[in-house]
Amino acid sequence: MHSVNAPSPSASRRTPAARLAVPAGLLAAAVGAFAYVGAVDPGEPGHYPVCPLLRLTGLYCPGCGGLRSAHAVVHGDLLTALQANAPAVLGYAVCAVLWTAWVVRAVRGTPMRFEPPPALVWTAGALLLAFTVVRNLPFGGWLHP
Repeated sequence: MHSVNAPSPSASRRTPAARLAVPAGLLAAAVGAFAYVGAVDPGEPGHYPVCPLLRLTGLYCPGCGGLRSAHAVVHGDLLTALQANAPAVLGYAVCAVLWTAWVVRAVRGTPMRFEPPPALVWTAGALLLAFTVVRNLPFGGWLHP
């Protein structure tokens, strides 16, 4: 029986360039997306669709301000990015760290496995929920995008 997380026997025999193809493709997609958001300001109306939750209820979802934070990151304005959506900025950083670990492991020929403990997943979810609730309360106006 073959384990789902076991590396395939041929994975480590592939060339480093072949092992880097998928991480490189993902990097190209991310760079393209960030480049587009950096070039087309989400703060200007008409360029991106409005958040459906915000439009229908007037409530900010956890992603509201994410495009504005990405735009600010591209332009090197970290404080504006954090003000627009701090969890999104943290998410960009986590993705960059995980991608880097993936590339290092691909070069070494070892498979990338990311299995966060359930406590971490639940804690992250609870913090994101708390962020969403607080940003929609009257005293949470400083968290509005």
